[in-house]
Amino acid sequence: MSARILIIEDEFLVALDMQVGLEDAGHEVVGVGDDWTSAMQLARLNPSVALVDVNLCDGATGPSIGAWLGQEIGCTVIFVTANPRQIDKPIPGALGIMIKPVDSRQVVEAVEFAVAARIGQTTPTPPPCLMLLNA
Repeated sequence: MSARILIIEDEFLVALDMQVGLEDAGHEVVGVGDDWTSAMQLARLNPSVALVDVNLCDGATGPSIGAWLGQEIGCTVIFVTANPRQIDKPIPGALGIMIKPVDSRQVVEAVEFAVAARIGQTTPTPPPCLMLLNA
């Protein structure tokens, strides 16, 4: 099942690797942003899943962006970060955290788990690369 994915990542090569891997797996990447402003603009494209880094061009805004995307847009958020300790409180709509470095295969596995979770068809365990929040 394909999904509409939003990538919020300020490292160009990391974002490109995610985008190529997801598109190769049949998902639609609706956009790539690197800060609050671009996230707000791209959210108009109705993503179902967002991959969000914590530290972006405008600072450590990822948790706030993730909360906004989860609450206001209703998409499932997966944080992809080298700084998981910065996610220090529950965030509505956030499914889990992937710790960088990650490869495109892991990103696809996590997104496909998120899509299944959105429609109530989760597998018994998440992929090893995804740490569930609030689990």
